[in-house]
Amino acid sequence: MNCTGTAATYTHEQALAYAQTQTGWHLPNVKELFSLVDKSRVSPAIDATAFPATPSSYFWTSSPYAGSAGYPWSVYFGVGFVDSYLRGGYYHVRLVR
Repeated sequence: MNCTGTAATYTHEQALAYAQTQTGWHLPNVKELFSLVDKSRVSPAIDATAFPATPSSYFWTSSPYAGSAGYPWSVYFGVGFVDSYLRGGYYHVRLVR
């Protein structure tokens, strides 16, 4: 099965609200999401068989950045690293169970 369409992007607040509407799913913390990174791959740095059509982009986590509440952690699946970004930016969401 192949994914079709364009992956949606959300602000961090929208991502958290969206996750609350999905029964049994949640916005992953930074450790959960980073565990999906495959450092042997790039563009995207994830197993494309298990996660087809994953954009080489930033994905929100539920983890706050201790240095500033306005910058939660995100995972960049282009090359597979973690960074914090402004809460009002638009990034992708991958929910987990």
